[in-house]
Amino acid sequence: MKKFADVIVPLPILGQYTYAVPAELEGRVCAGIRVVVSFGKKKYYTAIVTRVHEEVPEGYETKEIVEVLDEKPVLLKRQYDFWQWIADYYLCTLGDVYKAALPSGMKLESETLVVYNPEFEADSILPEKEQSVLDTLTLDNEQCITQLGKITGIKNILPVIHSLLKRNAIYVKEELKRSYKPRTEVFVRFPQTIQQEADLHRLFDALARAPKQLAALMKYVELSGWVRPGSFLKEVSRKTLLQESGVTPAVLSGLVDKKVFELYHQEIGRLAKGVLDTVPLNPLSMAQQKAYEQIIGSFATKSVCLLHGVTSSGKTEIYIHLIRQVIQSGKQVLYLLPEIALTTQITERLRRVFGNRLGIYHSKFPDAERVEIWQKQLSENDYDIILGVRSSIFLPFRRLGLVIVDEEHENTYKQQEPAPRYHARNAAMVLASLFGAKTLLGTATPSIETYYNALQGKYGLVELTERHQQIQLPAIEVVDIKELARKKRMTAQFSPLLLQKIREALEQKEQVILFQNRRGFAPMIECRTCGWIPKCKNCDVSLTYHKGLNQLTCHYCGYAEPIPKACPACGGVELVSRGFGTEKVEDSIKEIFPEARIARMDLDTTRTRTAYEKIIADFEEGKTDILIGTQMVSKGLDFDRVSVVGILNADSMLNYPDFRSYERAFQLMAQVAGRAGRKNKQGLVILQTKSPDLPLIHEVVTNNYRSLFDEQIAERHLFKYPPFYRLVYVYLKHRKQEVLDQAADVMARYLRQGLGERILGPDLPLVARIQTLFIKKIMVKVELQASMSKVRAYLRQVQRAIAEDERFRSLLVYYDVDPM
Repeated sequence: MKKFADVIVPLPILGQYTYAVPAELEGRVCAGIRVVVSFGKKKYYTAIVTRVHEEVPEGYETKEIVEVLDEKPVLLKRQYDFWQWIADYYLCTLGDVYKAALPSGMKLESETLVVYNPEFEADSILPEKEQSVLDTLTLDNEQCITQLGKITGIKNILPVIHSLLKRNAIYVKEELKRSYKPRTEVFVRFPQTIQQEADLHRLFDALARAPKQLAALMKYVELSGWVRPGSFLKEVSRKTLLQESGVTPAVLSGLVDKKVFELYHQEIGRLAKGVLDTVPLNPLSMAQQKAYEQIIGSFATKSVCLLHGVTSSGKTEIYIHLIRQVIQSGKQVLYLLPEIALTTQITERLRRVFGNRLGIYHSKFPDAERVEIWQKQLSENDYDIILGVRSSIFLPFRRLGLVIVDEEHENTYKQQEPAPRYHARNAAMVLASLFGAKTLLGTATPSIETYYNALQGKYGLVELTERHQQIQLPAIEVVDIKELARKKRMTAQFSPLLLQKIREALEQKEQVILFQNRRGFAPMIECRTCGWIPKCKNCDVSLTYHKGLNQLTCHYCGYAEPIPKACPACGGVELVSRGFGTEKVEDSIKEIFPEARIARMDLDTTRTRTAYEKIIADFEEGKTDILIGTQMVSKGLDFDRVSVVGILNADSMLNYPDFRSYERAFQLMAQVAGRAGRKNKQGLVILQTKSPDLPLIHEVVTNNYRSLFDEQIAERHLFKYPPFYRLVYVYLKHRKQEVLDQAADVMARYLRQGLGERILGPDLPLVARIQTLFIKKIMVKVELQASMSKVRAYLRQVQRAIAEDERFRSLLVYYDVDPM
């Protein structure tokens, strides 16, 4: 019987496609492996097989699978079930999930750009096709796969590219923008002239008068295990030798000049190898021990538990004890964090305890590194702990026992663009349930929905109300900047009190964090004469002024233009900036405190993984006095010497037309405040606002989460919002306003036929045009008692009906389930 295979292609199309399995590949095709298939007229894609069967497809001619790329599955059965749940729940396609889940190097297609690696050296003669591709790339070192196929005349080129990628002879373009290079380290060894024991004694005599050089030599002999000629030597890195011997680099250079040592470069794998020295766990305090036991008790009856602990109460320490218990029972742990910035700090803490049993996974890693981790997770010696951001939920696990979602309230757990628009916290709970594993949600400021579920008994609830070592929560002083501005007592964006406290902190060699949730220099510039404001040509937003780049930039599409010399509307030359961003704060602080060392942490200064690590490391080591940042600085970072935190403008977080704005503002301010005074003294937070009498400001000052929760839950019940209702936003986008208006009305009519009063809109979203596309939004509110599966089926049916309508050919329609 002829065999057929159902496959997922990495394209946003509904359903799967069936291909015939050629006789010569029959023994190699099974569920979960990658195959090369042709799709459309001349395009090739890496597809994943989900099922092999003998049912002949009806209604279309099947093409044959071109090539098989794997010996063993790269997609495991439970992973595939998880993908199906995501596609179904978040109303997207399996192709969308596949694209999001796998690293680029594992999903080649005709359009993929490949680039020659100039550092590649072959250790044996390459097969003819591979050599032909490399020769072509040496002439023009960047080509798309289709083009390479044409030039070399190789019909089926994807397997050849796949093989060259494995050899590190080429890169996929995506990782090139991260300038991926193999990691190398400098090592030390004896030159060829030193073979015998006598040679070594000669050196000892020669260095008798240079005690430091002699010490370095003795340390090398000890570290390398040089006992007798011909014995197996351990490799010793230059860094290790300097650390262990305590000599300066100049001493070592002297030994290299004397031909005692020679240096050589060695590539080290990106994933840590060998055995790292680990330290025992810190004992838990009484409060932490009690919380730990309550969590264990809660897991006996419930699969999800919320750990609600104030900032700096030592939640991470409890996680570490739980992780140890889980991995001792032979299970794996997934530890999720909302921001890459956090992984750099927590990595150190976990590495110290768990060594190389820990793997790190996030998008700032080069693609090759992500592929390596994926492959390792499929092997017998997989990681016991994966620490990562939201995309880590897609990694292959085989024995998951615990998922920790730290800072569970963070909206960065929600994927916005492109699909699948999943929420990593909710998806992680489903992933855990597929393995019968437990989920622990940890935060100082729970999301309203999570806290509600805990109070209702759906989740376990453990409260940790005191900071570790009885450190007090920071004192929060509210400053009315409206009144100060009226009396002209503000200096730039700072109140006299804040400046006084910064000055005192600097005098005492303490550190300061200033929080302003806007990057750039100023949100906009304006003509003083006629009020003209420069707008983005692709989006309905004003352009943000970036002084460092000396340009106006759109934060939605990236469009940039130089600053005009004069107003194009009236010719006036007085263009003034309105509002302020982190860049302007940095400028003002430099003027006021010229002697202070200042750093800025926002999206503009942290484009790469190393940039994050450097800013955080410098601040930790005290090389920076004042750190200015957007919400990145609020995320669970741990600094010992921060005594003052300034929240420059609380109002910018409140005046936002969204039912979550108060909840978010409270979370942000409480988290930022939590960075102050962590080790040995009470910190101080200066909260600047124009509306000091708001109940929310009082709740932040008294750290009264329960009061905020009670207010918000009453409001949400009244106005039919989560957790009492489920939300789905429908977005429609089109280049022509009139086509969009017509489509939105038709779609709303369709939706009302099936869902009645649950439909609100169509309305314009906050920004009604992005990247030249006009946007409309429809809101679907579904009560908890209704069948979500029926609602989802109806939403898909309406989406298909709109897609099949001739008038709306180039219309984009997508759903955002549980929007943030």
